Order: sequence, then C-alpha cells, then structure tokens
Amino acid sequence: MLGMSANSVSYNDQGSVESGVDAAQENSNIPGSISSGGAAFSLFSADCKKNEDLKEMLESNKESLKLDAMKRIVGLIAKGKNASELFPAVVKNVASKNIELKKLVYVYLVRYAEEQQDLALLSISTFQRALKDPNQLIRAGALRVLSSIRVPIIVPIMMLAIKEAATDLSPYVRKTAAHAIQKLYSLDPDQKEHLIEVIEKLLKDKSTLVAGSVVMAFEEVCPERIDLIHKNYRKLCNMLVDVEEWGQVVIINMLTRYARTQFVSPWKEDAVFDENSEKTFYDSEEERRVDESKPYIMDPDHRLLLRNTKPLLQSRNTAVVMAVSQLYWHLAPKHEISIVTKSLVRLLRSHREVQYVVLQNIATMSIQRKGMFEPFMKSFYVRSTDATHIKTLKLEILTNLANEANISTILREFQTYVKSQDKAFAAATIQAIGRCATNISEVTDTCLNGLVLLLSNRDETVVAESVVVIKKLLQTQPSQHSDIIKHMAKLFDNITVPMARASILWLMGEYCEHVPKIAPDVLRKMAKTFTSEEDIVKLQIVNLAAKLYLTNSKQTKLLTQYILNLGKYDQNYDIRDRTRFIRQLIVPNEKSGALSKYARRILMAPKPAPVLQSAFKDRDRFQLGTLSHTLNSHATGYLELSDWPAVAPDQSVRNVEVIEPEAGAPVLGKSKHTKSNQKFYSDSEEEEEEEEEGSCSEDSGSSSEESESESKSEENSDDSNKSSSSQSEKSSSESDSDKKKTQKKQKPAIKDRKQKNGNAVKDESRSGSESDSESSSSESSSESGSESELDSNSDSGTDQKKNTKPKPVQSKPVTKQVEKKEVSLLDLDDFAPAPVTTPKSSILSPSLLSDLQGLSISPSASALQASSPVFVPETSHELLHRMTGKGLSAQYRFTRQPCIYGNSMVSLQLTLSNNSEQALENIHISEKSSTGQNIHRFSAIERLEPQASVSVSMGVDFNDSTQAAHFQLCTKEDEFSVSIQPAVGELLLPITMSEADFTKEQGKLVGMNESSATITMAPENVSSQSVNRSVVSAANLGVIPSSQENIHRFAGKTVSSGSLVLVSVALKDPDALITVNTEKTVIASMLLRQFKTALANITP
Repeated sequence: MLGMSANSVSYNDQGSVESGVDAAQENSNIPGSISSGGAAFSLFSADCKKNEDLKEMLESNKESLKLDAMKRIVGLIAKGKNASELFPAVVKNVASKNIELKKLVYVYLVRYAEEQQDLALLSISTFQRALKDPNQLIRAGALRVLSSIRVPIIVPIMMLAIKEAATDLSPYVRKTAAHAIQKLYSLDPDQKEHLIEVIEKLLKDKSTLVAGSVVMAFEEVCPERIDLIHKNYRKLCNMLVDVEEWGQVVIINMLTRYARTQFVSPWKEDAVFDENSEKTFYDSEEERRVDESKPYIMDPDHRLLLRNTKPLLQSRNTAVVMAVSQLYWHLAPKHEISIVTKSLVRLLRSHREVQYVVLQNIATMSIQRKGMFEPFMKSFYVRSTDATHIKTLKLEILTNLANEANISTILREFQTYVKSQDKAFAAATIQAIGRCATNISEVTDTCLNGLVLLLSNRDETVVAESVVVIKKLLQTQPSQHSDIIKHMAKLFDNITVPMARASILWLMGEYCEHVPKIAPDVLRKMAKTFTSEEDIVKLQIVNLAAKLYLTNSKQTKLLTQYILNLGKYDQNYDIRDRTRFIRQLIVPNEKSGALSKYARRILMAPKPAPVLQSAFKDRDRFQLGTLSHTLNSHATGYLELSDWPAVAPDQSVRNVEVIEPEAGAPVLGKSKHTKSNQKFYSDSEEEEEEEEEGSCSEDSGSSSEESESESKSEENSDDSNKSSSSQSEKSSSESDSDKKKTQKKQKPAIKDRKQKNGNAVKDESRSGSESDSESSSSESSSESGSESELDSNSDSGTDQKKNTKPKPVQSKPVTKQVEKKEVSLLDLDDFAPAPVTTPKSSILSPSLLSDLQGLSISPSASALQASSPVFVPETSHELLHRMTGKGLSAQYRFTRQPCIYGNSMVSLQLTLSNNSEQALENIHISEKSSTGQNIHRFSAIERLEPQASVSVSMGVDFNDSTQAAHFQLCTKEDEFSVSIQPAVGELLLPITMSEADFTKEQGKLVGMNESSATITMAPENVSSQSVNRSVVSAANLGVIPSSQENIHRFAGKTVSSGSLVLVSVALKDPDALITVNTEKTVIASMLLRQFKTALANITP
C-alpha cells in the first residue's frame, strides 16, 4: 500500500504474480481460454471435474487435453484451491514442446516448487536446458522456477543460472535474473559477494525494464554499497520517467537515501540559490541572483534529481506520488516543497486506505509547514461518509493549520463535529478545541465558554471529555475563571464518568482558595458516597480532603479524619497507602518527622500547565511514506535517513568516462555506420565491455546470426543515445592528453593476451562463428555431465583472471573479427564457475543423485536440509528477577526454530514484564555488552506500561559451546548484567535423511568421532514412543525412520558450524546402547550424559 516498506519484498509472491500475469498475457488469444465468459463459468463452476480427471488429461497424448487441464489447474490456484497433489502429473509435462503448455506448467511450478522440493529437483536438468530456449518467456520462466526451489544444495546451480541470465539479450530475462538475486540471497546469504558482482553488472543495464528490479535487489542485498550507484546515478535519474511504476517507487526511495549522503543541505538559513553561475550546466526554473560572498550553489546532480522526479507528481499511481512527495520533503529547498501540495490533496479522492496513509504524512508535514496546506483547508473538512480514523486525521490536520486568520472558520466547523453521532470523533473534536485554545490565546475565552456549554450535553462522553479539557485550560489562568469552577461543581452530581468526576475534584482541591464556600460542601457530599466511587475518584477525594485540611481546617477537620479512616480500610492497596501517607503528612504527631512541616508546600505547590501537543509532533524522525512512519515505531528492515554531510563529497565520482577517438584510429563505440559490416560486436556492447573491465560480458555460445541481428538493432539505437553521450562527454573531467596516455598503455595489454592464448582460441572462434550447433555445444558446460570439463574450465578461468584483472581494458582499437571473438572467449572464461563451492556429503536419494551427476555437484554437509522440530519445550528460564531488575523481569526460552537473523545463531524468545507501578522506557540490549558471542539484539522497546508484558525474539551465536552469553539489559535509567546458559541439546537443528544415508554417514564418523554408553532400563517402561520422546526432549534432533524396531535413529547438525550429529539407541533387553557420532567430541560427551539421564528416568 502506497509503497510503504521496511525495504522488504515477498519474493515468492512476487514471482508467482508476475508469472501469472505473463501467462495470462500469452494465453489471451488462445481459443477457448479462460478469458471467455462461458468458458470461465464452466472453468470456475462448482461442478468441475475432480482431480482424477485432471490427472488423466495430463497423462494423455493429446496436447489440447493437457493444455485444457493446465488452464483448469491454474484456475483452481487462482481461486485459492490446493492443487499440490497434481504436482507429479504436472511436472512430467515440463519438457513439453508446446510453448503455451510449458508456460502454464511453469506458473504451476513457481507456486508449488518449494513444497515439493524432491520432485522439483528431478526436473533440474530440464530447467537448465530451458535456460537456453530461444523463447525469452521460457528462459525467464525456467529461471523463476529454479529460484523457487529453495534447497541449499542447488545454490551453485542457481548462481550459474543467474550469471548467465544477467547477460541475456532479452531485458525481460535480465529482469527475472534481478528478481532471482533476492531469492538466492534469502536462501544463502554467504553468496553476497558474488551476487554483488551481478548487481554491479545489471546496474549498468540501459533497459528501463531491468532498472527497478535491479535496484530492488541492490536494496535487499547491499544497501550500504553506495559506491555502486555513483556511475549509474545520472542514468537512473534520466530513465526514471520511463520505468514501470513499481520500479519508480523503489528507485526514488533509493535515490533519496543516496542524495542525503552525497549533497549538502539546501535548508541553511542564509542559503542563496545561485544557479546561474558558469559552474552549473543544468538550467533551473527558479533562479535567483543575489550578490553575496559565498552563495549556496546547488549541486547539478541534486537539481537533476529534483527536476526529473517532478513530472511523476502527475502519476496515476498513488505510491509514486507519495514517493516523490517524500523525496521533495527530505531533499528539496524549503521554498520548493510546496510543489507537492496539490498532488497530495488529489490523492484524498482515492480509497480510504490511501487516504489514511496520505493524511498521516500530511499531518506530519503540516506541523512544520502550515502554509503548504492552508489554501486547501476545505479539502480536510470531515464528510459524513468518512471512517472514524479518517475523521480523526482530518481533525488533526485542521488543528495544525489553525491560526488567527482562520480560527473562526475552524471553530464553526468544530461546533458541527461535536454534535456527531460518532462519540469517539466528538471526543476527539473537544480535544482539538482545547489545543486550539492553548495555541491561539485570542480564542481561549471563546473556547472555554463553548466547552462549558457542552457540560449540559446529554451525552456522557462529550461531558467527560469537556471536563478534562476545561481542567487543562483552567490551569493556564485559574484566577480569572472561578465562575467556571463553580458551574462545574453544580453539575457534579449529574456527571457519572469517573475521569470527569476526578478532574472536577482535582480542580476543587487545587483552587480551593478561589471557591472557599463550595469546596467544603463538595467534600461533604463525597464523604457520603466514598465507598461506592471508583478508585481514581477516591484518590482525588483524599487529595481534596488533605488540601482543605491545610487551608480550611476549622470546617473540614472532622470530615478529613472520617475520609482518612474510610481510606485506611479500603480494598485497594493504592488508596490505603495514599491514606497512610497523607495522614502522616498533614496530621502532626510525635512519630511524624520533619516532612510534616512542609506539607503545605508539597500539596499546594504550583503545578505547570500541561502542554497540549499534536500526536504527530515526533513522527518526523521517520522517513515519510514508510511503514515505520505509519506505525510510529521502527519496523524491521527500516533504513535511517542519514544527516546531510557538512562538506559535499567529491562529485567527480558520478562522472562517466567517455573515451574519444584518436585521429586515424577509431575507437569502439565511436565508429561510423559505413564500417559496421566489419564489426562483430555492436557499439553499445563494446562500450559495456570497456566499463566492465574484463568481467563476463557475452555468452560464447551465441551464434553469428544472433550477433549480427543484435548489432543491427543496437546500431539503430545509436542515434537516440548520441545526446546523452554528448552530455556525459561534457561532464567528464578527464583531459584529452590523459585519455591518450591510457589508450597507449592498454595496447600492450591486448597483445599480451593474444600471445598467451595462442592459436587454439582463434580456432575456437572460427568454428564458433561458422556453425550454431558447435557454438552451443561449447557453451553448455553445466549440461555436459563431465566433471573434468568443469574443473578445466574453472582452472583456465582462474589463470586468465590473473592475466586480465590487473590490466583493465577501457579502449580497444578496431582490428579483425577473429581478434574480437578472441577477446569475448577470454571474457567467457573469466565468467567460468569459479565461485561454485563443491559440497562433500550426500543427503539425497540415489535416484536424485543420478539426475544431478551431470551438474558436477556433490552434496555437502553444509547443505543439509533442516526440518521442523519434533518437540519444542515450553519451559522458560529466568534471565532477570523482578527484584534485581527494579520491577523489570525477563524470561527466555529456546524456540528450536532456525534463526531468522543468521544461519549460525540459536533462536530465543524473550518475555519482558513490567512489575512496577511506573512505565519503563527504552528497554534494549547495550551495544558494548556481548563478550565473545555474536548477539542479534531486539529492537528497543520505547515504552512498557505497568503490569504489561511483551515478547521479543533474538539470536545468539554460541559457537557450538555451552559457554554462557553475557550482556547488559538496559532501561532508560538502569543497566542489568544478565547471561544466557544454553543446554547442549539446544545447540542443534534437526535434519532429515533416509536410513541408508544415516548408515553411510555414521560409517564415516567412527573412532575418535564416536561415543557410546550402555544403560539399564526397566522393560515395562520401554516403548518406541517413550524413547523418541525422551531423546528429542533432551536435544533438538530429527527422528529418522528405521526398519528395525529395536533401533531408534536421530539426526541433527550443530547450529554454528553445521557439523553432523547422529544418535542411535539400540534396545537389547534390558539394556540400551546409546551411540553418538559427530566431529564435535565435547558435544558428543555432553549429549551422551544428557541421554543417559533422560532414558534412565523414562516413564511409560
């Protein structure tokens, strides 16, 4: 909604929706598709055939039946039905030659691949072949399905697929690659560095289709790497108008953060906007010339961002308008911020969900800049059809906009609102009137008189709220309004709301000297009804009695003693404590100390008048338009806006180098069209090669026909790119002499590369250009099925990286086709799968292994598949006692779930309780507290009310040790040293594997890695369920199915290092042999002791 984000996206949902849209677009022209009315009725009707019928249709030999079945299945998914049981039948059609059928199968697989991982893994080779399909939609669909199979073992395959798709000729496939980056990062954060390389390459992409997706990937994976944006900043600004709406929101939010780190503040009080100087080359609509010594000159790139986002205020998408508005609010000079006003007011005609968010942002803006929205004040008048939360926000804005000029109009409007049938809204209106009265002294008396009239209202809520507001207003000038206090005393008997009665009693006691005759009489009435009043009223009766005793003891001495006696035996301990305190304070005796001398000064001290502030006063600490701003608290993933730098960073980092041709030696990217037939690559491709400095640029398997067609299409776009290139030439800071020097240095580097590679590369390039089939076979190393080929490729890739990396190639003289092809082959080898990690041990079934052998990947212990915990203990451990914590108590328990904050962390749930009578503020874990262990701290709790509790989650990396984690639990005033001691069984995560794999892995962990013990058990207590329950309650292990009744097997891995832990319990009446196999011998011995204790105390 409105682009509110904690910078997070649901990747699976995104992929599913996108693929569904693609399929719908492609199938819109198919006869009998689900778009027609009659077909749609039959498709979604309750009488549609059952799943058995669909299975038969999917297994038939007719393509039409399969296609019809897939349309019905996608229809079921669209209705929210569960179609997962059809997965085996659907996945058989993944290799179909029918493009329409294949696209629908991909839509299905994206939805269910994560649930049916084993079956989806069987089709990996098919997906890899589909990545080479001529149809771009099939290639993108295959990559989307591959990235939806969330199994750690295929991470290397996904990485290779993403790298290949990032260099695809189709921008749609490159966009899908950007989406897959986020999915892969969430699956394996260790791949971050390799993913950053792909993001850096995609950021240079000139397609508007890719821009939004790659910036989203940048925000998810590496938002701190601002240096990746420098060279692409101007390109992103210029293409912003042409990007799709979702991408516009993402890019604008990212550029807002970027601009706050790279430009100086335009908000200085003495700033003068001198943008007519010779240094600036962007023209501005609002130019000022003021002769001063040091005028403020806005950075041209800062102005470029503001100018290029301004047209988006007319967007039909509310999220885009909101994003531009927050950008102007945080970045624009103060005199330009009002540009966004009309656009925001226009959004108020949208749905109430949109209105709610927009009004919240306007409420924040209107506190600091009233003049922005004052001309549109009527747009914030409340309508009868508005929901209560919308009415309250409009009321807030009208109160913020109130001033001496328009207060009469606003008060007339408020008079109508007070009569509303919505009682909550009427009460909020009375509070708004009180705020207006305190902010504008000219109308204070008018507001007071109006509120007094409301005291005779029939509605109790209105009367109660009026009394509370009058009480606050009278504190500002009580001596002038004794008549109002008398009037409220007369109405006291008719008011029943406890808060209102307590407010009147407080006024009587505080200003009893102004009403000396009425106050004692009110106390007399209260003495009669003391026992039946609410607690809040009783406290104020005791206060009134004490104050009257000090000021008018003759009349009230006996009454006060009577009330104190009643309070002494009250059921509420607060009232009993207050009564004892008051008695010792005001009635002097032998036991009373020196405090009773100061009773009058304590009770009758002047109180400061309350300040009526807006609830949105402090919300500007959050970025507008974000979820954190709407909730008024830090949301997960929220990125703070940094402060403006005092000195602007070097702006030359955003200059893109453009190399001009030398005389007589044309440079790639600047050659004329007449020589285009001599060139193998197009201009734009070779410019990208120059920018990427020897990294992977093009797939060596592309045929000569594809290259020629691409070069033609790219050359046609050269004319449109000339204007932008000429601008970047002007902004380049390099001189011509520097450019010539760099070109001379680069020529020997090309010669060295040619000599080292020899004639073999030339032969490959010739054969690759002659036939498509040969080139495609040399390309698909991942499908060849031979591990030796991958090893040789990776070796040659590393050797060539050593040769090419220190010598970045920025300009290349035009030579021959063979030489250019030679360079492209080198680049391909640089792109060989060097970052692929080779796993070690297997957890897959033999049938899956046979399918995956051609991928040159051996499964590893690090990629073991975690399963859900079999048993989760509910017992909590005390972290902080309420006496030690001065009212704050804390308990923790182990959730036995994978930690969301890090793969090596143990997940814990903390329950914090406030047992004191005062609210606790800013509860957090100190930054400097952890010793040795890595601790993920929970977000600070701003306020915890008395007797309230809150649960938070945190993660601790114990490094596979039972050593306690020490840290400081802090509140606003205090710090408490606490520690968490983990049981050895909580340092594990359960995993699943077959019995054969368990036996195989157990055979590897023998000798020093095996610990065993024998215990005697009572035969009557031994059962399969009791043994399993005892073991999994002692340690977080998964139960492995066993074909032998007397042997129970359990498997897990250590959370921090991922080491395998295998446990078996062999029952031999009446003994039981416990065996623990793991590389962690200390953990094994500790587990063995725990299991002996648990099994010895087993109960039937």
